[in-house]
Amino acid sequence: MYQIYINQTSLIITEAIENGFSSHQQVDSKEFQFDKFYEQFKDHPLPGTYLLLTKNDKELFKQIKQSLRYIKAAGGLVRDEKNNFLFIFRKGKWDLPKGKIEKGEKTKKAAVREVEEECGIKVTELESKLCKTYHIYTFNGEIILKKTTWFIMRADNQQNLIPQLEEGITDARWLSPDDFSMVKQNTYPLIENVIARIEI
Repeated sequence: MYQIYINQTSLIITEAIENGFSSHQQVDSKEFQFDKFYEQFKDHPLPGTYLLLTKNDKELFKQIKQSLRYIKAAGGLVRDEKNNFLFIFRKGKWDLPKGKIEKGEKTKKAAVREVEEECGIKVTELESKLCKTYHIYTFNGEIILKKTTWFIMRADNQQNLIPQLEEGITDARWLSPDDFSMVKQNTYPLIENVIARIEI
């Protein structure tokens, strides 16, 4: 199964309908053309999940990937000693720190570097891999598929956050799990998916 996010919309490509899929709108696989699907939902303001049932989800995802520019990124869900989590505010929405992996750079190293650069902190421990996500967007007229590998991290005694303004980050905050409802009201479905995977 593959889940691709396009702004507020997500497309699930799968070989079998699992529990919880019944509420999703199904896409006709025979008529499916990814470029048309993307054009329809790239500026869609309301969250929605679409289900594409196929005989070979790996092959279909590969075809989509090969038709786009593919970028690898890494980021972190960072916890401090008070069980608060690190969030950034970028382009009018709550987000998590992440960024592009540089050529020859290891994924774990890139994740730590991006968190430290975007928030002005020092990561004290890289704990484990959390998940990977895929999202598609347009940059300079080019459609890009970005794979982000997420890690759970610790950053103790890091109170003085410095948002990286040149990356469009206007705020960086430690938020308690009680504040997650505020984040969910103004974030991307992809970010909701990531934070839903942690044990609070």
